[in-house]
Amino acid sequence: MINLVHFVAATALLPTLIYGQKWHKRDWNVTSSGGSVNITNGLAQTPPMGWSSWNMFGDDINEELIKSTIDAMEKNGLRDAGFVYVNLDDGWQRYKGGRKDHPLEVDPVKFPSGMKALADYAHSKGFKLGIYSGPGDETCAGYTGSEGHAEEDAKLFASWGIDHLKYDSCCSHHTAPKEEVQKVMLDMSQALIATNHSVVFHACHCGWADVWEWAAEEGANQWRIGQDISDDFNYPGNREKYYFDVLDMLDRGNNITQYSGPGHWNDYDMLIVGLNGESKQLVGTGASNLEYRTHFSMWSIVNSPLLIGSDVRNLDAYSLQTLTNKDIIALNQDPLGQPATVQAQVGETQIYAKEMSDKSIAIALLNRGSATADITMSPRRDLTVPFDVYTLKDLWTGKTRGPYDIPFTVEVRPHEAKMYRMYLVEAAAKGT
Repeated sequence: MINLVHFVAATALLPTLIYGQKWHKRDWNVTSSGGSVNITNGLAQTPPMGWSSWNMFGDDINEELIKSTIDAMEKNGLRDAGFVYVNLDDGWQRYKGGRKDHPLEVDPVKFPSGMKALADYAHSKGFKLGIYSGPGDETCAGYTGSEGHAEEDAKLFASWGIDHLKYDSCCSHHTAPKEEVQKVMLDMSQALIATNHSVVFHACHCGWADVWEWAAEEGANQWRIGQDISDDFNYPGNREKYYFDVLDMLDRGNNITQYSGPGHWNDYDMLIVGLNGESKQLVGTGASNLEYRTHFSMWSIVNSPLLIGSDVRNLDAYSLQTLTNKDIIALNQDPLGQPATVQAQVGETQIYAKEMSDKSIAIALLNRGSATADITMSPRRDLTVPFDVYTLKDLWTGKTRGPYDIPFTVEVRPHEAKMYRMYLVEAAAKGT
């Protein structure tokens, strides 16, 4: 079990040592040691938040869809809640087929105004624009890739004003040796930095080749920890022996939290909130509103990037309320950047927790099972923190409970996560 207080005390100097200066656009650092390269672009000091086109639309995207998505996110409050990246996935390219046969160009039918104009539109509305490519001759959907053209394509993306690049090696380099995957990712990372333009870099490799062990050193800001998510909370096994559901992905991340932090994040894949089994691309029959809310809560507390995958132009009120909860988002965007870890497990119930920058403790009481369960949380026993008297803010109701000087017990519905922020009650405040 991790002692949260001791862990934070032992690592308190890390942000100073590694991220000691405040990074601004065009700031980066490149060092080498023992023949290895260690670079950073200084971006994504908190997990990127936004929207991605793939889960709902696949490669059926166009200029009208992206602009109407931007307009909807401006109007419905998603932008103001922090969802500022609007990321085009595969399908924006003009040609199907390999790079050896085709140049990399924008599809003039889908995007008649061009990508620079679309980026300008996004920026004018307070958003950032993301794009997709990969190190293969072709991308996963069969479009022209960036093989052998990392430097050229990085300059092209920078000239368009692109702010985020998902660089997907999952199809082209699935069985490639780790060293080869590292090389193609490093090539693009260095090429992006050399443009002197700020581009958040997503090294997407579906959790293969131990990507979390080396991607941060190569300047990646996020990397997928597993294969594609399905639109399921808890599906038996893996759909098509490939897709991970919400609980699968959480389990996948539990043992690699040490690789995630400011500027470099374990990516649990895109959010499925609001898909309701209606994705044109993603497998799965959908989840309940409660399960989607639990999914969002858990992605937030473990510090995954939060990229909405549904059609934000048609979100129902419950989904919108879920996605814009400021108290839950604050767990994800806390500047300390400490991911939650499993502190206790009893049967199908788990307690996740992490310390926040204000020294409060963020807590998730997760019921993975199919029956309502009582979950008891003792600060000293489960979190190993010296809290004799404490209060709990319920992050979904907004109500503060306590003060307590005994363990806290609450009923948790099947597939629900009760989310709290725990504060120490100082001696003076309790009248001693």
